[in-house]
Amino acid sequence: MNYTLQNKRALVTGGSRGIGAAIVKRLASEGADVAFTYSSSPERANEIAQIVQTLGVKALGIQADSAEASEVVAAVERTVSELGGIDILVNNAGVLAIAPIDDFTLADFDRTIAVNVRAVFVATQAAVKHMQAGGRIINIGSTNAERMPFTGGGVYAMSKSALQGLVQGLARDLGPRGITINNVQPGPTATDMNPPEGEFAEMLKKQFMALPRFGTVEEIAGMVAYLAGPEAGYITGASLMIDGGFSA
Repeated sequence: MNYTLQNKRALVTGGSRGIGAAIVKRLASEGADVAFTYSSSPERANEIAQIVQTLGVKALGIQADSAEASEVVAAVERTVSELGGIDILVNNAGVLAIAPIDDFTLADFDRTIAVNVRAVFVATQAAVKHMQAGGRIINIGSTNAERMPFTGGGVYAMSKSALQGLVQGLARDLGPRGITINNVQPGPTATDMNPPEGEFAEMLKKQFMALPRFGTVEEIAGMVAYLAGPEAGYITGASLMIDGGFSA
């Protein structure tokens, strides 16, 4: 195993499935103690925690709704209390609502902004109070911040574009403290909720991808682990694409 993150303490929001679960397992495999939030399905969260514990590090599942600012702050504080601090924050939790402008509800708009944007700011603000120099904040954005090629995705694209400005600005705030902050922007990635086969997937691969395949959650987690590690100390304020050429 590569223990580049040994003795580090991490919190991953939305870490019980998909990309988030892969990030939890990758950070743990590199030696970090990992807390993660989940909004439902404690059974799935327990499975992830058990996998992490077999790697010889601490695991902590925390039920929290990222749309509720108080629950986000509480998750950060519990991480600090039970793991002894926080060195890495991965803002992964997100929601996707797709609908034409005439049908898009204000409730979906508000929840998209609450989870995809406000929760990132809230978690970051809470975490940096406890971070030392060398701290890492990594947001999971989307290639749709650069390119939204179909109808109905305007609000989602806006929410992910907002992270680009937030990261660029907060890099200035946090740089003097020795803390870096970056976005990872995945393209189409194979998960239970985004299967790599089927009519929609085949359309994406044929019409929009330079590499005619979906990414894997492990590939996304690998980029996150790099940004969390010692070799990425000079990267901050960046939005890094990992999208198979979707935005090319």
